Amino acid sequence: MSATSDAYRIEPVTPAVKDYLRLRQQAGLSPFSEEAATRGLAGSIFGVSLMQGSEIVGMGRIIGDGGCFYQVTDIAVLPEHQGRGLGKRIMAALSDYMQAHLPATAYVSLIADVPANRLYEQFGFAETAPRSLGMAMKIGSPDSL
Repeated sequence: MSATSDAYRIEPVTPAVKDYLRLRQQAGLSPFSEEAATRGLAGSIFGVSLMQGSEIVGMGRIIGDGGCFYQVTDIAVLPEHQGRGLGKRIMAALSDYMQAHLPATAYVSLIADVPANRLYEQFGFAETAPRSLGMAMKIGSPDSL
């Protein structure tokens, strides 16, 4: 392990609302209201925080119904910490959890921004097209996906 990656550690905890909103904003992910984030984070199946000292600099979550369907979401690393394999460390922690705790018949999905799809492929995710296509809808803003 390099000296750079030794400065980071994964904590098996979902970020607090304030950190979650900050990480999403600074990593360039779509914004959510504090109310939405509070409700959403409470429903996490599992989450991790990427720490550098006492500062949270990245995160990832698994959401779902607890039995059949799960989704990997909120993979984010602050821009100044990107390019160091930290997204891969977050995904490894989530993957380890899924392998240990999810039913063998669980269906796990995610929406991948390009080029992050290459990262997810390393953990067994594959594009579903042409058999199926991912679709999305954003409540209150039909034109803003």
